[in-house]
Amino acid sequence: MEDSYKPYFILLLALALVVNFAGIDQRFFTDDPGLYASISKNLLYHKSFFELFTYDQNWLDKPHFPFWMVLLSFKVFGVSVWAYRVPALIFFLISLRYTFLFSKKYYNEQIAWLAIIILATSQHIIMLNTDVRAEPYLMALVIGSIYHISRLEEEFSRRDLILGALLTACAIMTKGIFVIVAIYGALLGQLFFKKEIKSIFQRKWLFLALLTLLFTLPEFYALYTQFDLHPEITVFNRHGVSGIRWFLWDSQFGRFVNSGPISQKKSGDIIFYLHTLLWAFAPWCLIFYYAVFRNIRKIIFKRQLTEYYTISGGLLLLLLFSLSRFQLPFYTNTIFPLFAIITAPYCFKPLKKFGEVLRQVSLYLYGIAFILITLAINYFAKPDGILLFMIDCGILAVGLFIILPRIRKPHLRAFFLACIAVLFANFYLNTVFYNIMADYNGQIRAARYVNSDSFNGYHLYSLRFENNIFQFYSKRPIDYIPLDSFKNFNAPPHSIFYARKLSIDILNQQHVPFKILSSFPNYPQENILPKFVDVTTRETVLDSVYLITK
Repeated sequence: MEDSYKPYFILLLALALVVNFAGIDQRFFTDDPGLYASISKNLLYHKSFFELFTYDQNWLDKPHFPFWMVLLSFKVFGVSVWAYRVPALIFFLISLRYTFLFSKKYYNEQIAWLAIIILATSQHIIMLNTDVRAEPYLMALVIGSIYHISRLEEEFSRRDLILGALLTACAIMTKGIFVIVAIYGALLGQLFFKKEIKSIFQRKWLFLALLTLLFTLPEFYALYTQFDLHPEITVFNRHGVSGIRWFLWDSQFGRFVNSGPISQKKSGDIIFYLHTLLWAFAPWCLIFYYAVFRNIRKIIFKRQLTEYYTISGGLLLLLLFSLSRFQLPFYTNTIFPLFAIITAPYCFKPLKKFGEVLRQVSLYLYGIAFILITLAINYFAKPDGILLFMIDCGILAVGLFIILPRIRKPHLRAFFLACIAVLFANFYLNTVFYNIMADYNGQIRAARYVNSDSFNGYHLYSLRFENNIFQFYSKRPIDYIPLDSFKNFNAPPHSIFYARKLSIDILNQQHVPFKILSSFPNYPQENILPKFVDVTTRETVLDSVYLITK
């Protein structure tokens, strides 16, 4: 990046941060963030640090680190949706910082700037900075670990040893031990291709492993005290569940071979992530594939790469995900910093004819597609207000007609167009369209209904574990009653039960008596269906949620 372009890239990064933070106070519209926020809120209710609960039931599905971060945020800022997202966004910024440091260390400052802009404008990154799960934490922890380990590989440093071990341990306490495939796989790949694999037996790597284990002990302690010490509690519909065994096997390899207690899928698709990345890592995916192809070709023909950490760690974990039978689109976000670093040089340097055509065509196609799809969504959705959409269009116009003509190099102009288009689309999603989705989330309306003063002192129940947005927005704890137990449940006076349409249908089929207190329109999908986008057909994909009494 020439100095004359640097102000524009700084402006581009600033706009990317604005868009990534634009959804910080957006209401929840999918279940997982509602679940994680509810569990963190329950830590406050139970005055607990190590025991995770949902609906007052012991919960064993994810490690503790993200919940500890959200708990800290709730203690500082109070319980709210934006306080839930604050720590994840901080870790997103940390991932940008480490991506910049790593890229600058092995490439140069120009590539470092491009890498963090690619990361900050990747479609699924922006989406999951609003629909927050564990991935923003993992991005920072994985690239941070690899950065400090790369420094440790070159020269021993207590600082890099401690930080490398600490970040690796936090990554393990975020998603499980599989993350070491990316972290240690990156190191092994670097040593192997540099023909220095024997150095893996140096004492510093043993110290790194031991320190990582030491920093991971809080997770083992939490799982042991909540589950292993209490075999009488029921988890996964059985007694005697070991939290430590779950952490070391069922939550990781159990999902990989589809034998864990919470596995859901009968089989995996080995090319699932290859086509998922076409939208998740848009608009950079095709250039990323080209970069991987060129780097692997160099390795085959024994031509040296600048570094092997990113391609080793990134592709090993991508391969693991692809072979797994339990696949979800957001898993690969963990290694998007590595993908961004691999891709960045191929967005900047001159390429051969095929590469140049691929780069230009793919970025222009993605850019035009993002703009046209956003305009189409707005046309069919017909949101109530137009102010935010007009602001979005104004920013797009400035980018297209003022900034873009000043970028003389064709490949950088294509790069800018793709970035501007992605930011235009996602600012619209974060500020306009997700508002529409939240408006049709019946759980939020039901929670606000029972939060009124007229229901003070009422006992609140849910008939399903999945109603977590209702659990979070309710100002009082929610208990869980299985649907099958509702008929014979001796409810205390003044009890209200939250039920979805499916639960109501089952109760009616079984002729179980109940009274409907109130109902609320609800969009039951997390995916955006075209019929929901179109305001004229939206009613056809809605159902209702209910508050009922016995």
